[in-house]
Amino acid sequence: MGPIACLLSAVGFGVMAVFAKLAYDDGVDVDALLLVRFGLAAAVLLTIAALTGRFRGLGPRAIVTGLLMGGVGYVAQAGLYFVALTRIDASQVALLFCTYPLLVMVMAVVTRRERASRRRGAALVMALTGVALVLGGAASGSFGLVGSACAFGSAVVYTGYILVGDRVVSTDPLAFAALVCTGAFGTLLGWSALHGAPDLGFAARGWLWLVLIALVSTVAAIILFFLGLAHVGPTVTSLLSIVEPVVTVGGAALVFGESLSLLQAVGGALVLGTVALVQWPARTTSPGTNEPWTPPVAGVTVEL
Repeated sequence: MGPIACLLSAVGFGVMAVFAKLAYDDGVDVDALLLVRFGLAAAVLLTIAALTGRFRGLGPRAIVTGLLMGGVGYVAQAGLYFVALTRIDASQVALLFCTYPLLVMVMAVVTRRERASRRRGAALVMALTGVALVLGGAASGSFGLVGSACAFGSAVVYTGYILVGDRVVSTDPLAFAALVCTGAFGTLLGWSALHGAPDLGFAARGWLWLVLIALVSTVAAIILFFLGLAHVGPTVTSLLSIVEPVVTVGGAALVFGESLSLLQAVGGALVLGTVALVQWPARTTSPGTNEPWTPPVAGVTVEL
């Protein structure tokens, strides 16, 4: 059940870009999408966490940290991601965003949390080549500098979110996810109060896509992610999560007729292959024994 839960979680996150594009077609704007997504997700996750006693023993520091990570970091990341979807193809957004594990690797080495290695250096070169091909091979005319910058900026912000979370998250992950969504919803409510409430008068079908984003691509995807994580661990979970951009690219091709040029397809394969290369556990021999040894993983951050 562990690998199945991980794969279903990746599918849930992967179809979010397709649901968002469909919502835009039905008159939903970015502000409304973010407000409804985080409002519904926070309500459901808070209810689940409260009914299962996940908030017991939660200290003030953990509560404040979760609310701030959602209200600042995750709102910025999600905002950039969904703005990018209004400007470029969903497949390009997915491939640019999935560079965040590589950015985490680079920052972990720079901040001396992890050691550099030849494999990681080669992976970085391969990833940069892949990203260049994705951007340079946009033959469909859908390439846009602003959209690409937003998609990559979303990956950069999410990198910071992960690095901060790795330092501070030591509480129940489901409770922390509820706090993150609540913090994000609070920030968006404040934004609406200052700049005017978003237009919620779109068609009923637009509400359908928003509900699917909140329940399938947020709540269900997070719960399945944690279920898989408990059974197979962080390394295998990360490897199976590589399915996410593949689902986005396939869904965008099926629903919108989006297609990657040959150069983009090669670049996307390089990026996905690089993520697998970086996260695949290096097996060595433990000093003084003949048993294979896998380096410990620093920590796990809530994926939203």
